[in-house]
Amino acid sequence: MINDKTAELAIEAALSKGGDFAEIFCENTVRNNISMVNGSVDSALSGVDHGAGIRVFDGENAVYVYTNDMSEEGLVKAAREAACGVRGKRKETASASEGFKDAAYSNVNPIKFMPSEKSNREKRDLLKEASDTAFAFDELITQTRCSYLDSVQDVEIFNSEGLKAADRRVRTRFITEAVAGDGREKQSGRMSPGGSEGFELFERIDIRELSRQAAETAVTMLKAAPCPAGKMTVVIDNGFGGVIFHEACGHALEATSVAKGASVFAGKLGEKIASDVVTAIDDGTIKNGWGSLNVDDEGERCRKNLLIENGILKGYLVDKLNGRRMGMASTGSGRRQSYMFAPTSRMTNTYIAAGKSTPEEIIANTEFGLYARQMGGGSVEPATGMFNFAVLEGYIIRNGKICEPVRGATLIGKGSQVLLNIDMVGNNLERAQGMCGSLSGSVHVDVGQPMIRVRDMTVGGRSV
Repeated sequence: MINDKTAELAIEAALSKGGDFAEIFCENTVRNNISMVNGSVDSALSGVDHGAGIRVFDGENAVYVYTNDMSEEGLVKAAREAACGVRGKRKETASASEGFKDAAYSNVNPIKFMPSEKSNREKRDLLKEASDTAFAFDELITQTRCSYLDSVQDVEIFNSEGLKAADRRVRTRFITEAVAGDGREKQSGRMSPGGSEGFELFERIDIRELSRQAAETAVTMLKAAPCPAGKMTVVIDNGFGGVIFHEACGHALEATSVAKGASVFAGKLGEKIASDVVTAIDDGTIKNGWGSLNVDDEGERCRKNLLIENGILKGYLVDKLNGRRMGMASTGSGRRQSYMFAPTSRMTNTYIAAGKSTPEEIIANTEFGLYARQMGGGSVEPATGMFNFAVLEGYIIRNGKICEPVRGATLIGKGSQVLLNIDMVGNNLERAQGMCGSLSGSVHVDVGQPMIRVRDMTVGGRSV
């Protein structure tokens, strides 16, 4: 997008009034989104993000500006504006004297079919097939909403340490949602697989089966009785069940909060923060993972970061700026939504690792409790880890067996306490896709876990 000479001039301008580090993040992203309601196209949108962000460090402080003028003149002008916010001793840039050195990495996201190789008609036909399948499942299905999304993001990163990195991020996602209603109430089911891959996504997923599952969830929950409330054992299934760890614990392990002391896990490296059966990982190198990257948005090579091992806190997710504040090296975790956001530490593909128990053993060893088969949305207070999450599909467990479905359940608790109360971890690890919002915007992430069992969890529902 820009040549080395332009990058050098912009970096020189960014450091012209002081500072000890400068960085340029260039981006060109093309997005497409087709949405269908009840079998008819509701919208077909496409867009382009094109621009650059320039960041200057002065010790532990930073200034950030961005522009969509990618000309040499435009970048140098933006860099000078960034320089005006810095007052400090100038450090000679490595790039100015030695030139840039390309970052080396192996591509973790090979692409078979670029999304642009398929027509909008082909994409629309997939959505129509998904909608028809959901409607055919049961006459109680009253509405379907299906979406196809793809994006191709090209980035280039230059910095004053002489780094030059480039990455192409191709992502494709399919969403199918079914709503069941009986004239009095409505319930919904949703499936939304995706990956850092092209149209080959549809070679590994069965859109009809996914739509059938979404419809089945909606109908089952429509017929379900209200969930009882109280403290009980909760079994949370694999896949999107990992959203609780992501929200209530994962964010508290990001340097964004740890560096400020605004995390319940700040200063606890090497301490026991979870039960012995819990190991947690953030891995940005999983092949074609939704959150996988070859390099992060600061040009650092992504890696597999061990966060918790057998209950012991082993590491945080660290970006370059907060790493300075904490005296720690980057873990390849600097991410941003686009060039309009300064990066900060973020998760990629975060999951609780597989344990030794089978799902059958976990259910059989639970006398009474709630089986949360599918999780929905929720809210978290990052500083405390207190959370409240809806259960999209739930069942009562009695005498070691999954019994009647229940609806309206919520899981309420504190992330740090949940980690200590996990007493069984399954061997059936799966990941699911989502979008995560924080200071640097919305980014693609995988959440994941095997089936887990949590003792004494507060379940919101109807008092009995």
